[in-house]
Amino acid sequence: MKRRPALRTRHLSLLAGASLAAAAAQPAKATDEIQVYNAGIAAPGQFTIQQHLNYVPLGVKDPPFPGGLISHNSINGTPEFAYGVTDWWEVGLYLPFAIKDQQFLSDAFKLRTLFVLPNAEQRNFFYGVNFEFSNTMPRFSQSRFGMEIRPIIGVRNADWEFIVNPIVDISFGRYGEADFTPAARVARRLAPDTYVGLEYYSDFGEIGNFSKPADQQHTLFAVTDFKLGVFDVDFGVGYGLTPASDRWVVKTIIGYAFPVPGGNSAASERSAAGPVNPMARDSRNPDATLQRLVR
Repeated sequence: MKRRPALRTRHLSLLAGASLAAAAAQPAKATDEIQVYNAGIAAPGQFTIQQHLNYVPLGVKDPPFPGGLISHNSINGTPEFAYGVTDWWEVGLYLPFAIKDQQFLSDAFKLRTLFVLPNAEQRNFFYGVNFEFSNTMPRFSQSRFGMEIRPIIGVRNADWEFIVNPIVDISFGRYGEADFTPAARVARRLAPDTYVGLEYYSDFGEIGNFSKPADQQHTLFAVTDFKLGVFDVDFGVGYGLTPASDRWVVKTIIGYAFPVPGGNSAASERSAAGPVNPMARDSRNPDATLQRLVR
C-alpha cells in the first residue's frame, strides 16, 4: 500500500514530462503555399489560376503532432482560383493536398478574401490585408478550422521591392492558439520580366508564449520570378536555419490570368502583378512604369 502513491507519482511525472516534450518540440508542418503577398490582385471581372507545388527533399522526420503528416520527402501544393471583384477586392479558393509515400492526401479547402490599395503594383508604398479561412483534415492539423490574418506592407522603386507580411495564424477548438508566422521579401529587377531576391518565412509559435529559438521555424529562400510565354513563374530554394525547420525546400508557383471579358489588354497585364509574381509590373512599357514610380 505504501508504494502506490510513489508509483502514481512516477506515472504522473512521466506523463507530464511527455506532455512538456511534445509541447516544446514543434517540427515543421508541410506547407501548400509559400509566398509573400504583394497586394497585387486580378482585374475586376477577371479569373486567375495558380498552381503551387513544394517539395521537401530533406526535412524534419518527426510528425508535428501525433498522427500528423511528416514533411520529409513530401510534395505539398494547391491549385488556387481567384476572381477580381473590384479594383480593391479579390476572392480565392484553395484545394490543398500532399503526396507522401506515394499516397495522395486531400486537405479539404480554404477560402480567402483579399483587400488592397487600388493599383498597388503602380505605387511606391502599398498595403492590404488578406483573410483566409481553412477547413483542414486530421493529418494536417489538430484543429478542424483555422484562420489566417495576413497584413501586407511594402515599398518599391523602379528596381527594388521590400515587402513584409506579419501573419497571424489562428486555430480553433481544443488545441486552438494564435501563432505569429511573419514572412518578408526583398527583390531586385534584372529585366522587365525577370527578378531575383530573398524571401524569409518563420513560425515563432504561440503569441505571448514564443517557442525557444531552436524550436522556432526560420527558412530563407533564394527566389526568382519570370514570365514563360503567357505564364508567370516563381521558383525558389529554401534552407532551414533551425533544427525545427525543414533543411531544404523547393517551391514553385505557375500562374495564368484569363483575359478580362470585354476588357482591354492593359487590364490583363495588370493582373500579372498578383501574388504569383511579387515583382511583376506593366512590362509592356518599362519607361512608363519608371515614370509612375518616381513621381
